[in-house]
Amino acid sequence: MELVDYDLGTKNLRLESQGPVLWCTIDRPNARNALTPSMYFGIKKAVHFVNADPRFRALIITGTGDVFAPGGDLGGRYEEGDTPAPAGLAYEVLPFVTVRESRAPVISAVNGICQAGGLLIAMLSDIAVCSERATFRVPELLRGIIDATYAAILPIHVGMAQARDLLLSARKIDAAEALRIGLISRVVKHEDLRAEALKAASEILQTAPDCRAHVKRMLNQQYARIDYETMFVSLMSETSEAREGMTAFMEKRQPNWIPEGLPV
Repeated sequence: MELVDYDLGTKNLRLESQGPVLWCTIDRPNARNALTPSMYFGIKKAVHFVNADPRFRALIITGTGDVFAPGGDLGGRYEEGDTPAPAGLAYEVLPFVTVRESRAPVISAVNGICQAGGLLIAMLSDIAVCSERATFRVPELLRGIIDATYAAILPIHVGMAQARDLLLSARKIDAAEALRIGLISRVVKHEDLRAEALKAASEILQTAPDCRAHVKRMLNQQYARIDYETMFVSLMSETSEAREGMTAFMEKRQPNWIPEGLPV
């Protein structure tokens, strides 16, 4: 593995090469790999980079420790040295469609906690290779966030009944259940994760690239239109549940919509 000198705009993402395969490691242990706007945008830049640089043919995204990615940093913080992303956590910043439509294969090596925006990255990768220790969750409604991407894509991956369950209950599931319902496609022993992710990249790279691109285009046509308008209007509203949910999270209290005396 060799470090690759390319500026992703944040010190919390690291690029390394392994032959024609590029690894992008999410590495922000002080915040459990929570993704800042610069990190989201940096992952998008990594996908563009692997598609533009002839040295590389595939991208593997992974995390550090026991966390792949828990989603966005609710504080929306920038860290010292980060290059600011385009204003607002909007389509221009988020990497999800870029990951989905990448001509170069994108593999997620899910090493641990994977939820919210992190789970979207894994789901929209060509293959998600997951440690047996990984856990998954769609927690947006717990924070008052309308996630338009999940509403559009989750039913395609797991069916309507499972999508309703995961979105509306925001419950956590383990790797075995995620595999059973079709949320992800491969579960491996934790110690074999990197080797198995590299194997998945190698398998895809043995297929014909032009034909593969057409197949991916046809697969991507199955997704519904993503209603970003509703999502971002809600996030920007001064009285939105998103504002209350994020404030409650930062203040380590329950949001005000939870009924008193609710059995837990």
